[in-house]
Amino acid sequence: MGRHIKASDIPVTVITATMNAEPSAIAYILQHYRNYIRKLATRILKDEYGNEYLYVDADMENRLKSKLIFSIISDFKILPA
Repeated sequence: MGRHIKASDIPVTVITATMNAEPSAIAYILQHYRNYIRKLATRILKDEYGNEYLYVDADMENRLKSKLIFSIISDFKILPA
């Protein structure tokens, strides 16, 4: 996602539980990054009159969520302080 998680952002116990695929921990992580993911998935749509509208691309939002979960479960490492 291009952002490092600081210890003060998310409790280490939640990160560890997410690494073990704990559903409630995954939900916590997704909620924590919800606004950031939605911002990344926001697109501009133009209508036939040239008016621009912002919308959240649901497919992109789901891809970003999946990538975040996969990254934490598969190869996330907690470095010593």
